[in-house]
Amino acid sequence: MRSSLPTNVAFGASEIRWPRSRSGGTLVDMGITIAPFDAADPAAIDEAYRIGAAANEADLPDFPPFCRQRFHAAVGHPMPGNSPRWALARLDGVPAGYLGLDLPQLDNIDNATVDLVVHPAYRRRGVGRALHEHCLRLLGEHGRKRVMGMAVSALPGGIARPDAGGAFAAAMGARPVLAEVRRRLATDGVDHAALDTLAADARTHATGYRTVRWQGDTPEEYAADVAYLDGRLMTDAPLGDLEWEPERVDVARLRGTERALDARGRRRYHHAAVHEATGRVVAWTLIDRGPSADWHAFQQITIVDPAHRGHRLGLLTKVANLRWVLHHEPALRAIDTWNAAENRHMITINEQLGFRPVDAWTDWQLTL
Repeated sequence: MRSSLPTNVAFGASEIRWPRSRSGGTLVDMGITIAPFDAADPAAIDEAYRIGAAANEADLPDFPPFCRQRFHAAVGHPMPGNSPRWALARLDGVPAGYLGLDLPQLDNIDNATVDLVVHPAYRRRGVGRALHEHCLRLLGEHGRKRVMGMAVSALPGGIARPDAGGAFAAAMGARPVLAEVRRRLATDGVDHAALDTLAADARTHATGYRTVRWQGDTPEEYAADVAYLDGRLMTDAPLGDLEWEPERVDVARLRGTERALDARGRRRYHHAAVHEATGRVVAWTLIDRGPSADWHAFQQITIVDPAHRGHRLGLLTKVANLRWVLHHEPALRAIDTWNAAENRHMITINEQLGFRPVDAWTDWQLTL
């Protein structure tokens, strides 16, 4: 399943007050003001970035540093088919939190996703609730029926994680709809002999298929097939009770996503399996690395066309891609990935490669 690259606890920290009034479109309450910002306001973008960086350091200290380039590009170069809304909260004039609301335009037009972050120094002072109220007003203006966000928590016996995000989401009336687990591969512990065995076994099941690889943008001869596979993700991946439609991905949307990832500085490594009889790409996996930390990468999408499952193509492409990335990224020490807790097939593959559980992530969905 594709990693969502969460920036922080999506529903923010637990809060205690509601906004009381509006003035000129800006929410005001007890010293809290909320004002929209966009790509034309670099000062506000940088203030929001610093909030995200502080929250990231406090809540997810094992994450790579909060990426300035990725955050600025999220505001100025959104993903194709997304119309984001951004807002900055100030407490007594000091930047204290921000809201990032993504409004899909090509599909899921009843849905939205939210990133609501409060600076650790200003939590439990009403900032999160004020941002939530602002979010609800925007959702109503744009005719959205549901909004989804993620919150982190600790696994039993695992490393400590704040539980305020989930508590806040529940207090706001959201319900948990999908349980996910983040797993990490420590690259210095990769068992290459085990990878040899896994790859050899996979190849015995993959007669009639060959692997191809590329870095960065998808070659034109594979673009239509990769777009099709990308669009299948929300059909094939376990979604629990999350209400989310399949996404319509064509080559134009694929190219738009590539441009957006370029703007974020994502260095991308792909492997795919080609069905030799038809020449079609029928399996695809991706690992990417951001510009803020050469020691860290994300295992993103891995997907196999349903008509070609049972040939170990997911395992075959993932082993090959992992080795390719390790060859080209000698400073890499950790790769993170997310899977739905119920996705036993992909979890088994990831654990065979050496990924181990780190923390739990819950998708919360609020129906208006």
